[in-house]
Amino acid sequence: MRSLLIAILFSLISEYNESIMTKKTRTILFLVFLFIFLSAAPAVVLYSQGYRIDFDNKKISRTGGLFLKIEPKQVEIYLDGKLTEKTDFFFGSVLIENLLPKKYEIEIKKPEFATWEKTLEIREKEVTEVKNIVLFPEKPDFSILAEEIKQFWTSPDQSKIILKEENKLTHNWALKLYDLNKNVKSQLINEEDASPKGADLLNLSFSEDSKEALLETGIGEKIKYFTLNLNKLPPALVEEEPPATTTEDVIASRKINNDVYYLDKSGYLFKNAEKLNDTPFPVEQETEYALEIFQNFIFLREDKTLYQFSSDLKSFEKFFDGVSILENSPDLKKLVYASDYEIWVLFLKDTLEQPQRKAGEKLFIARLSEKIGNCYWLNNNYLVFNNGNKIKISETDDRNKTNVADIAELKNPEIFWNKIEKRLYVLSEGNLFRSEGLLP
Repeated sequence: MRSLLIAILFSLISEYNESIMTKKTRTILFLVFLFIFLSAAPAVVLYSQGYRIDFDNKKISRTGGLFLKIEPKQVEIYLDGKLTEKTDFFFGSVLIENLLPKKYEIEIKKPEFATWEKTLEIREKEVTEVKNIVLFPEKPDFSILAEEIKQFWTSPDQSKIILKEENKLTHNWALKLYDLNKNVKSQLINEEDASPKGADLLNLSFSEDSKEALLETGIGEKIKYFTLNLNKLPPALVEEEPPATTTEDVIASRKINNDVYYLDKSGYLFKNAEKLNDTPFPVEQETEYALEIFQNFIFLREDKTLYQFSSDLKSFEKFFDGVSILENSPDLKKLVYASDYEIWVLFLKDTLEQPQRKAGEKLFIARLSEKIGNCYWLNNNYLVFNNGNKIKISETDDRNKTNVADIAELKNPEIFWNKIEKRLYVLSEGNLFRSEGLLP
């Protein structure tokens, strides 16, 4: 009995000691975790707000981000030489977060496509954006559409091409119509249809609705004009009176919507009946003039010199020498202008997305050693042009560098960009080539 009481007593003492040790342990653990929480909480808050330790500069910095939108999809994105992200089959955009503020070397790669490269700066609490990246095939396929072609003209609706073919033996020309929608070539007229004695085709243009072709021919010592109805079978060739000329006082005119702009021989510019300039432009005899109107920008071509009208000074000021190319972007916000060896872009409206631009700002694209042939907008952010025998595509984002891709090399190419098909047409050594689709 005594032994049993002693055993019960020791058991109660042991349970009492364990109870005391458990409370002490719990207290210690609580204090340890409280210390860890109080120590880590600021770090967690700072981390959640985008702060990181910059070991290179030995300081704590707030991070930024990089947003990229890319075509085509399924590309690899490298930052400073390290594979960082991939776009998938469905989405061509990616947001890379928690980047320390500094300059990053960015490479975007896809097999059989030209690499896009740029060094961009990431700033604290900001997202650097590049929304218009396009990778182009390194060697796009070109197929021969027609042979023995001397010239070609594309209709305004870009559904038809008129081809001028020349017989190698007789050197007589013929016009063929290529229907791009049906992929069919058909006969239009022969040289003899304009005149049995032969005729020189001096110029060809389309009507605005693309239903007629307007021909200017030289027959003997006379200039004759014809209209070719493209919707009739067989096509009807009708001789027309010479086009009406402007009045003797008007040397250049342009109609924009319901407004008519014109320059008279005294050098005064008018919008409808309102005179715009105080200082007359010095008009030269036997010189070709043309008015070009883009948004609120008024230009006057004097042969190959381009003048811009200043509404503040109310006079024309020299803008660019040697202009050979002048074309509006599809969104009407930019204008590409070029000489034989330089390409520039003028911003007609403010651009809010990165890189931001102001209306009137000029952007230098390229200075080349070989002559520039044709230049077209591929879309609102890329240009295609031929330089010597090379065909190039250039972006218009000049941050750090301008990416330029060589896509083809053909002898003495004459190019045309079909924005409907998103294909490039190239005339080289009598062959008319058509590229694969270059844009998604």
